[in-house]
Amino acid sequence: MVEDVVRSLGYLCLGTRFRRIGERLQADTQKIIDEYRAPVQPALYPLLAALDRLGPLGIGEIAEALGITQPGATRSVSELTKMGLVSAEAPADDQRRRVITLTDAGREAVREGKTVIWPRIEAAVAELCRDLPDGLLAQLAAIEDRLAERPLARRPEGE
Repeated sequence: MVEDVVRSLGYLCLGTRFRRIGERLQADTQKIIDEYRAPVQPALYPLLAALDRLGPLGIGEIAEALGITQPGATRSVSELTKMGLVSAEAPADDQRRRVITLTDAGREAVREGKTVIWPRIEAAVAELCRDLPDGLLAQLAAIEDRLAERPLARRPEGE
């Protein structure tokens, strides 16, 4: 068997390991979503959830709420618009801005997600993480907070 170099390099490849775990979780989540024949990809559900939770939002607000780039938010909104799950309208007072809202189909996708799909995914991930020490979600939040306070590039060399 070939050595898992990414794992063996420890902290040096932590971002790569997070991405690898994320891709695996996304792929497994897609399999669960496929069981329900839902049309939404896993990466798009957080945007639908943000609109459901926070109401209509601009692209910048979506990016901020999800912690993604504005171009990433724009791409996701474009996909959801093509699927008929969101609409983008310019408010009367600012034609340059687009406000993104859930359509009726989008509200139905969220309803199905909240009642059937999301609980199944959450239970599966919770079971996966059940016996991990010291609360994985708290550790991830601490890493995110520390990176927001001071990115890696501003941290001391060799410490």
